[in-house]
Amino acid sequence: MNNMGEIVLSVRDFGVEIPTRQGILRPVDGLSLDIARGKILGVVGESGAGKSMTGNAVIGLLDPPAHVAGGEIWLNGKRIDNLNRERMRKIRGKEIGMVFQDPLTSLNPLLPIGDQLVETIMEHLPVDKKQAMEKAVAALDEVGIPAAAQRIGSYPHEFSGGMRQRVVIALALCAEPSLVIADEPTTALDVSVQAQIISLLKRMCKERGTAIMLITHDMGVIAETADEVAVMYAGRMVELGPVRDVLTSPTHPYTQGLMASTPLAAKGNKRLNQIEGAMPRLDNLPQGCAFHPRCSIAKDKCKINPAPGMDLNEGRAACWFADGTKQ
Repeated sequence: MNNMGEIVLSVRDFGVEIPTRQGILRPVDGLSLDIARGKILGVVGESGAGKSMTGNAVIGLLDPPAHVAGGEIWLNGKRIDNLNRERMRKIRGKEIGMVFQDPLTSLNPLLPIGDQLVETIMEHLPVDKKQAMEKAVAALDEVGIPAAAQRIGSYPHEFSGGMRQRVVIALALCAEPSLVIADEPTTALDVSVQAQIISLLKRMCKERGTAIMLITHDMGVIAETADEVAVMYAGRMVELGPVRDVLTSPTHPYTQGLMASTPLAAKGNKRLNQIEGAMPRLDNLPQGCAFHPRCSIAKDKCKINPAPGMDLNEGRAACWFADGTKQ
């Protein structure tokens, strides 16, 4: 694949707001990241961190009254956050594919999977119905559906959970998008099927040169799949860098806490550590660094001003002590 390493998605100082009677909530605030062609960026954090909201904002599926509140999103060198609904609809499927956590929510139970694939292909590619059907069969075969030509007429309920997720991945890839957003694609699957889906995503990424945003709460999935990882907390990105660096030498105290609470075979029967407290509500964020009430190294300045992102080799962390200082 040519142009490997070329930036597909670029997000700059991006924010999302939700107006409420109590005030304005910011589930995503000041987010900046890049995803290159043929690379997988893992986005990780606890529930409520802003992971799925980020993915929905990129693909233009924010539910009102949530709306883009600043910053820019660039896809293949073109700005897309300011496009109207109709123009964004044409980008979805063609340039951005989406894989949801529950395949039953993204598959129409009343239509055979072949019809759904053919409709998507004909909407976005210059092909006739026969060619679209051939592409649909090829897409199912590519994602590992056995006897794809025979199963093309089957309905979603006739597939197992793992097979349905493969169908959803085929649906996301069938129009040959340059970016795929996978939102918790393995959460509802058993371990063996989860490994198969991870392997499939990695293969599709490398063979097609597709850029993938992988949203998950599972650090194990991140370790197995991603090239880079963005750690989110209370709507902000707190650490970003190559997976190996972030997982082996996490810099932000929140990332350190996530890693310490991850089951590892080497830990044997030792009790897992845990991060005391809980993610703050969006309508009650603490002043300064949102993590400071749960942080063991927080100082007075952490309670006053949030730390700026800091360059650390190839990555960065939003912590006053990211450079190793203790004061």
